[in-house]
Amino acid sequence: MTNTTSGDDKTPSLLKAAWLIAVVTIFSKLIGFIRDVVIANYYGASTVSDAYFYAYQIPALAIILLGGVGGPFHSATVAVFSKLIPNLNEKPKEEVNKLYSTFMTTTIIFFTILAVLCYFFAPQIMGIIASGGDAQLISLAAEHLKIMSPVLIIGGIVGIYYGILVTYRYFMLPNLSPIIMSLVIIAMVMGANGKDNTGAILAWATTIGAVFQWVMQYPKIRQLGFRLKPNLDIFNNVEYKNICELLFPAVLSSTVGQIHIYVDMFFASALREGAWTAIGYANRVFQFPVGILVTAFLVPLFPIFARLVADKDYDGIRTYFNKGVGVLFFGAIPIIIGILVVGLDGVRIVFERGAFDAKATFMVTEALWFLSVSILPYVFRDSITRVYYSFNDSVTPFVTAFSSIVLKVLFNILFINIMHMSIGGITLSTSLVTLFNAVVLGVLITKKMKMDYKSLFINLLKMCAAGFVTLIICGFMSIGYDRFVELPKYVFELVKISLIGLVCLAVYVELNLLMKMDYAEELICRLKGKFNAKK
Repeated sequence: MTNTTSGDDKTPSLLKAAWLIAVVTIFSKLIGFIRDVVIANYYGASTVSDAYFYAYQIPALAIILLGGVGGPFHSATVAVFSKLIPNLNEKPKEEVNKLYSTFMTTTIIFFTILAVLCYFFAPQIMGIIASGGDAQLISLAAEHLKIMSPVLIIGGIVGIYYGILVTYRYFMLPNLSPIIMSLVIIAMVMGANGKDNTGAILAWATTIGAVFQWVMQYPKIRQLGFRLKPNLDIFNNVEYKNICELLFPAVLSSTVGQIHIYVDMFFASALREGAWTAIGYANRVFQFPVGILVTAFLVPLFPIFARLVADKDYDGIRTYFNKGVGVLFFGAIPIIIGILVVGLDGVRIVFERGAFDAKATFMVTEALWFLSVSILPYVFRDSITRVYYSFNDSVTPFVTAFSSIVLKVLFNILFINIMHMSIGGITLSTSLVTLFNAVVLGVLITKKMKMDYKSLFINLLKMCAAGFVTLIICGFMSIGYDRFVELPKYVFELVKISLIGLVCLAVYVELNLLMKMDYAEELICRLKGKFNAKK
């Protein structure tokens, strides 16, 4: 575990914390990838898998979006409690523990009500979301939602746990926690050995995995000194009011983001069988590298932003923001190149087996290609949102996200109903909406403080130029490899991805070095340092 005491001399550097989180996140994402491969192997891209993924979007709102690392409950907890706990070596004071109990009590009540509503109105809910699907799809999705409704309660609880742990600089445990759910799903699905024709075991595995995710966090929360003593001390409570002022708009903002997904689900339900499953897998492939980047840098950055805002150190915010986002941009461009050049090969080697055929592989890749262009605005949007949260402003991100719902619908109508782009149209509209949100949030933050965008985007233009040249070289290399190399199927894909990946990184980094980019120079220095240390 990574824990620090108060005092700047004992605070781990941003890059060190980011590296530790990245290692754990990579491991977590790998286990999640294995989970997806197992699900794809037994369920393919079918009505059953569509039903599960349609139903899962609602509990996912709690366990991933609202209660996950970087979600509103985690962010609100960090923003408020990090200012109330100056000494991380001491047990929380009575008033801090009381605030924790108040927050936890109201959270449990809220999500319990939501879970009960989802259980009893599951058919009606899925009938609206998947209105373009047939009766079998809606019926299966409703049964899955009933089974997974308890996940809603757990999501809010673990979100607060994550915030407490990150406040105390325990970065590892929150990032390890999702592994538990993945392992439970893998074990139960493989145990069914293809005999689950309705997906019920998959839904039960998700619920049981969420319970274990909660159980994993609880001992450390107790050890830190937090005790749940239910109370509803919500009136004339300044700190609880601060939490709510940050939390409610952020929850609404995340819910609006989920509405975007529901809009996509509505349009996808009228497409061919397996369409929503394919889009879901494309998002998972997308989130594997991007999630590692964003989680690794933004989790340690957010408490820093909160303290800098409290100290009114705006120069510090600009410095950390540009450095963090610059590194994210630097790492994002090779990911885009990789998806465009060897995305199909990657999806084939990961998913194409069992019930997951070549048709399903292309469906996922088509969605992934159009989604890849959103990586740059995605990392900027998530980074600038943390600055808003540090100012205790979650209203602006909410209003921005809310205003883009109509834009999302219009893009889907244009790309799907008019241009007939099918699956690719849905993910292209997602990319354009992400760009819209990033631009608006980037402009409006200047009402709070002046940002140094000039240097940031000049560096981005240089990186994009290097990336474009790298893309052309890797593209021609891919064409030549496909034409002249003959190897067994999986060996062919592995060698191709490895070879092009190495060339991509070598060319991209070298071009950035020629342009004297700090990010490339720092990367080379660190690699040389690691190499020399091993001698």
